[in-house]
Amino acid sequence: MSRRWLPAWLLLLAACQQPAPPTADLSVSDLLSGESEPGFARATQVRPLSFPRDHGAHPAFRNEWWYLTGNLSAADGHRYGFQATFFRIALSPRPPPGASTWRSNQLWMAHAALSDLSRGAHLADQRFARQGNRLAGAAAEPFEVWLEDWRLAATDREGVWHLQLPARGFSLELDLQAASPVVLQGDRGLSRKGRQAGNASYYYSIPRLRVTGRLARGGQEQAVRGLAWFDREWGSSALEPGQTGWDWFSLQLDDGRNLMYYRLRRDTGEPDPLSAGSLSDASGLRRRLAPGQVSSPPSPTGAAIPSNGACNWPARPTPGGCEPCSRTRRCA
Repeated sequence: MSRRWLPAWLLLLAACQQPAPPTADLSVSDLLSGESEPGFARATQVRPLSFPRDHGAHPAFRNEWWYLTGNLSAADGHRYGFQATFFRIALSPRPPPGASTWRSNQLWMAHAALSDLSRGAHLADQRFARQGNRLAGAAAEPFEVWLEDWRLAATDREGVWHLQLPARGFSLELDLQAASPVVLQGDRGLSRKGRQAGNASYYYSIPRLRVTGRLARGGQEQAVRGLAWFDREWGSSALEPGQTGWDWFSLQLDDGRNLMYYRLRRDTGEPDPLSAGSLSDASGLRRRLAPGQVSSPPSPTGAAIPSNGACNWPARPTPGGCEPCSRTRRCA
């Protein structure tokens, strides 16, 4: 699983396809820079994270996302990768005046992707909406995040979430149940991306969720099962001058451990010393990873994600390789 930030945040995840992504005047450095508009809350210190409260939205912060990626298999042997993401960005610190339910300072984007690894096909879809009149939004108790009829929400069954995703070209109806504890990334959930106070986000992961459900494509429906990874981040600024974005990947290892690493990119093309990650076990115990502790060669796309070559991390019994299921697909 990988995601790579490119210079067009509002068209961010459209690049989960082979063609080059379109450009936009608004860049990732604009939206995640330290020059946040006054009035937004900022991630400046460690704070207790509580669930399900922090599964919900944090509208005092400028941006946040709910990020779900996973691998699925069907009884006939077909293998799939999927991704579903909900993004919220505040256009201003306070809602606009007026009583209309259509008024909102919150913009939402959702993106969905499906890779059919057996057939070499890839499909993607995206949607945009304002939060007004319940077109999109998020709640904590019970948990749900939605954009129109795309929805990730808690169910009546304890600990089970349901993903409803009727996308263009495919549809997913999946149940997800945590198979590992929540992992607080960075310093107890505070993930610093820059040296200035507040250039950070609150960040936690659920590295393993068991997945069962149904996938529909091309007029056919089949049962699928697999594993997923859930990421949550929110903040108001992260990147500093000279930082242009980051490359992220995660691995669910056969021994039950889970690896996450992101490489912050500088405008010189070099990795930033604040790049970081974690190695957690099935109990949720976590080891923080610093630059140099995770190594992998760049992929053919130039991203620092595992490619066909050496991929090593602390306590790996023997050096080895990482080979992606698809060499030409990435989520951006």
